[in-house]
Amino acid sequence: MPTEIENINPSVYTKSKERVVTKDETDENIPDPFDEREVFDLIRNINDPEHPLTLEELHVVQQDLIKVNDKGNTVFINFTPTIPHCSMATLIGLSIRVKLLRSLPPRFKVTVEITPGTHASENAVNKQLADKERVAAALENKHLAEVINQCIALKNVDAA
Repeated sequence: MPTEIENINPSVYTKSKERVVTKDETDENIPDPFDEREVFDLIRNINDPEHPLTLEELHVVQQDLIKVNDKGNTVFINFTPTIPHCSMATLIGLSIRVKLLRSLPPRFKVTVEITPGTHASENAVNKQLADKERVAAALENKHLAEVINQCIALKNVDAA
């Protein structure tokens, strides 16, 4: 990992409002399929590895870049690094993937890729993120697993 921050002054965006939970969503007797907003809510608060900001605040993840097929058991995420040569892209993609694998039912096939045209090494990063054996090996690395866990840990934003 680089010792200095690559994007010293990233653009910061306003966070989306919290989703209003309806009465039907809390009723266990009514089927409630997964949708894009529900998946977005799972990944929006992942912490950026370089900045004290979330992936949503940096527009790395956006709801309109998420596709969910509940009946087909697939979730597809495009994420957009803040700079075209971001060395943290693989770590960010791994963090998104791990968060979803830990949060969604195991029936879902999760695909995480860089938004086309937004990173200098998008093909190489996408290949790494799609390789189950490489992902498993990365998660066996104690230091890398700790960094990912720090990224996906919820921070107490209401501490004031």
